[in-house]
Amino acid sequence: MFGSLLGRRPATAQDTPYITGVNTPMREELTIEDLQVFGTIPLALRGRYLRMGPNPMHPNPGKHHWFAGDGMIHGIRIEDGRALWYRNRWIRSNAVSDALGEERTPGPRHLFDTVNTNVIGYGGETFGLIEAGSTPVVIGKTLETERYTDFAGTLHGGLSAHPHVDPLTGEMLAVSYDAAKWSAIRYLAIGPEGEVRREVKVPVRHGPMIHDFAFTGRFAILFDLPVTFSLTAAIAGYQFPYRWNAGHKPRIGLLPRDGDAGDVIWCPVDPCFVFHAVNAHDSADGNVVLDLVVHDRMFWRRTSGPDSEHCSLERWTLDPVARAVRRTTLDPAPQEFPRCDERRLGQTYRYAYTMAMVDPFLGTGLFKHDLATGTRQAHDFGPDRHPCEFIFVPAHADAGEDEGWLMGFVIDAAAGTTDLAILDARDFEAPPLARIRVPHIVPPGFHGNWIAG
Repeated sequence: MFGSLLGRRPATAQDTPYITGVNTPMREELTIEDLQVFGTIPLALRGRYLRMGPNPMHPNPGKHHWFAGDGMIHGIRIEDGRALWYRNRWIRSNAVSDALGEERTPGPRHLFDTVNTNVIGYGGETFGLIEAGSTPVVIGKTLETERYTDFAGTLHGGLSAHPHVDPLTGEMLAVSYDAAKWSAIRYLAIGPEGEVRREVKVPVRHGPMIHDFAFTGRFAILFDLPVTFSLTAAIAGYQFPYRWNAGHKPRIGLLPRDGDAGDVIWCPVDPCFVFHAVNAHDSADGNVVLDLVVHDRMFWRRTSGPDSEHCSLERWTLDPVARAVRRTTLDPAPQEFPRCDERRLGQTYRYAYTMAMVDPFLGTGLFKHDLATGTRQAHDFGPDRHPCEFIFVPAHADAGEDEGWLMGFVIDAAAGTTDLAILDARDFEAPPLARIRVPHIVPPGFHGNWIAG
């Protein structure tokens, strides 16, 4: 229905789909109040929808990579059935602050200070995140960059673009890597008081890129796959110096939640790459069940962004005794940015939501997967409309797993506008309950969340 991944032609450094078309960077910061709403916003929604992405001030077409641009946060404030405002603000790295003629943002740095990948709420704060070496930034109520933080000196390096909160313990868990340290990755457990409670350094080779991870009640699941730091690319001046490395042995690690590096159970897997896991859980037979989006390979020919030939939603069953991985394709259609009801993270769950896509990572629709029945529903927003990542927001604290709303940006390329669309997750194929109009294109970015309150 939504097509398949393109990109079988060779690509060059001049192939720059991530700074043209709908990806053209915004050139100004805006505040737009009392946004137009089509339909009815559920009254239970009170808070901010926030989404992070790259928005380079001065992109270099020959060296630019989608993952490397200056960060920009976009947000919409919802209250009492109204959309009170839209704002977009650059994250104030030193380079951005200098370009804008502002004082530099206070707080500790590590390696670099561009933050452009994710925004989350935790422990009463809102954090902007990136991987590979930067400390997080604290973001204010109206999207100001307030300060960089190393969690009161307890964060010894960068954090991660994809920490996850264990709903059973309340801890925020992360797997972090630093571009300047190729020999180890770090598993972190952070408490709601804002300090790192536990750190485990796990030896690796070649400096692998680890965008995401998953966890169960017993294990943190580590992806050690063949995209690694490329010194050649770094010396050549590429902003994102990670490349496919056929010489790197792919494996999946099961780190006991209370264990040390020597306790990791490594399971070999065929060469592939994973940006995002959906969820994982322990099964009654002692195995680990992991759902994820799997790419055949990555960063092997294009220098501007992702370049796999195919990807699909898979289920991996990891046997910690046999140290083996059994792979099953759940849905062969190209898709990415998977999300689930995060109250079910680390546990059994039923529903997964993904963005159907074509190359280059351009959304064409949404999928809802019922993993209990093995069925899939599709939501099509219409021609020239491109959804981004959608998140699930439960209707109330005791809501059922799909009792709530799906929320995300949808770009209307022909009209040059963007809607924040709100869907009823239980009536997935129906028209949106509400569409909040932003009168310009919000460039496709990466990750966001709903911050209630």
